Amino acid sequence: MTTKLSVNVNKIATLRNARGGNVPDLLECVQFLEECGAEGITVHPRPDERHITKKDVYDIAEIISVEFNIEGYPDERYLDIIADIQPAQATLVPDPPHVITSNAGWKLHTENLLHLEKVVHQIKQNSPKTRVSVFIYPEDVTETDLRNLKNTGTDRIELYTGPYAEHYENTEKRIHFLNLYKITALQGKNVGLGINAGHDLNLDNLPDIIRTIPFTEEVSIGQAFIADSLFFGFEETILRYKLALRP
Repeated sequence: MTTKLSVNVNKIATLRNARGGNVPDLLECVQFLEECGAEGITVHPRPDERHITKKDVYDIAEIISVEFNIEGYPDERYLDIIADIQPAQATLVPDPPHVITSNAGWKLHTENLLHLEKVVHQIKQNSPKTRVSVFIYPEDVTETDLRNLKNTGTDRIELYTGPYAEHYENTEKRIHFLNLYKITALQGKNVGLGINAGHDLNLDNLPDIIRTIPFTEEVSIGQAFIADSLFFGFEETILRYKLALRP
């Protein structure tokens, strides 16, 4: 299996919003990323519109030719966007609007599972071709939890890799997290869930994740990708990340 690279363009919108106007042009960047080989584009349209705006999401949907992944907390606003656009993937995150970035996974207890079941049903009803991915942190789930999640209609899980990235330089902790992700990924695969990964992945720590979970279907990378692009440009950065996905 070849893992797909989805580029999160939130930070491009952040740079544009810092000065107002339309520099850099987000749509031109999306088109250029596609031309350079990005296999997906990810956005997270938060209610405060501090980076990606609601209008951005609709504008990108008009021009995009690769997979469109829209992340967000599944409130009414988000679900309306998904129903309107019908993207390739909807990634459900549990974080409230004020947090800087998605930094936790869903707790798969009964209340949340019931909520997710309702949400997934609504997405499937209004946007039947949209794949649903749920953001989780492996320490919080068991195989039974994942089976219950699969029964909600969820198609994939996205492994929250923040703690792994944070402790990557510590060999003992790195091995601990890799084993943790591997177990959860195998459990997810066993119950029929596809596996995505994301959060603070970069050129250094990405290869170990892919070697450990070679059946990872997609990674979503934003902060590090945009930072690397300042040195290498989009085309070279995409090439480097694709090489990192094939260690």
